[in-house]
Amino acid sequence: MIEIKAIEKEYEDILEKLSDPESISNWEKGDESKDSSSPFAGARVFEELLKRKNFLEKIIEKEKEIEEIENKIKENQTIISAQEDSELVSLAETETLQLKERKKILEKELDNLLKGKNENKEPQSVIAEASPYLPPRSASPSSVIVEIRAGTGGEEAALFTTDLFKMYSKYAQSQDWKQKVLSSHPTELGGFKEIIFELKNGDVFSEMRYEGGVHRVQRIPETEKTGRIHTSTASVAVLPKPKKAEIKINPKDLKIDFYGASGPGGQYVQKRHTAVRITHLPTGIVVTSQTERNQLQNKENAMSILEAKLLEKKELEESTKISKKRKAQIGQAQRAEKIRTYNFPQDRITDHRVKKSWHNLAEILNGKLNPIISTLQKSNLG
Repeated sequence: MIEIKAIEKEYEDILEKLSDPESISNWEKGDESKDSSSPFAGARVFEELLKRKNFLEKIIEKEKEIEEIENKIKENQTIISAQEDSELVSLAETETLQLKERKKILEKELDNLLKGKNENKEPQSVIAEASPYLPPRSASPSSVIVEIRAGTGGEEAALFTTDLFKMYSKYAQSQDWKQKVLSSHPTELGGFKEIIFELKNGDVFSEMRYEGGVHRVQRIPETEKTGRIHTSTASVAVLPKPKKAEIKINPKDLKIDFYGASGPGGQYVQKRHTAVRITHLPTGIVVTSQTERNQLQNKENAMSILEAKLLEKKELEESTKISKKRKAQIGQAQRAEKIRTYNFPQDRITDHRVKKSWHNLAEILNGKLNPIISTLQKSNLG
């Protein structure tokens, strides 16, 4: 049993010492009370405290992430036991396997930390530790990977996911961007549980970067007989595609499975195992691709998705570390933020970040995104 309370208490004590202006002043002068023979004694004390703070911080964060994973597994077990929604049960079972894999990795890392294996690593510089600023990329990426996933609302959410995919596809065509579908999971009624695609050739990231978040639709579904308005959601993530040098993946860290591709209603079902599932063992990230007709192309697609997800994870961790913020979720805060509502009865689309609305919803969903993207680019959202 980890004495996490004792570790947290020591951590808070160190933070208090590091935030005490008088103590810092004494350290800068050399803290003669500790070692008058060395003018650098104070600096050494300061450095040792920073090192200890960093070490304890790692333990606390690992323990909190394990606790979050355990809570999610319990929630999924409740969904699985209820057996009320077969689609939701399937998603819960898949996520539970990923969470358990991630938990094993974290527990091993935590055990190594508690044994003191990583305590002697050099601390970050005081400047880097104190700065909340994460330097931007040297250049805006010319390729992005967009992931659209159905949220609440069942089949209606899947149909809305298709609408968003068509909207971005038509906008991409108007900008002369190239598009390639990397992975998709269609439904019986023509929707998508999830679709992942690449956009490239142009200032793609600059224009697509603000699309990440939760998109909400309010409309009367085609399957609704009483005329009642439903609210459904879909989440969008825009991931810069990393350059080859940015992300290096050790082949030993990958578990690659091949299986038969399938589609709704038995369409495109193949007897050959061309679909690919790749599990990145150190992080527990799982990606799939079955859009192509051969293993090699599907494997390349899956690797592109994995590289983008690993780069996103790396940058979020660096940003969290530098700004001293805790991860409230598994690092996907931007995806959980409701950014836009598509209101069909009022023929209106509203972006909640800039508190601005546009009409002629059908035209916007047909790819006429220019006014919205232009407004967001000028809004200094960051």
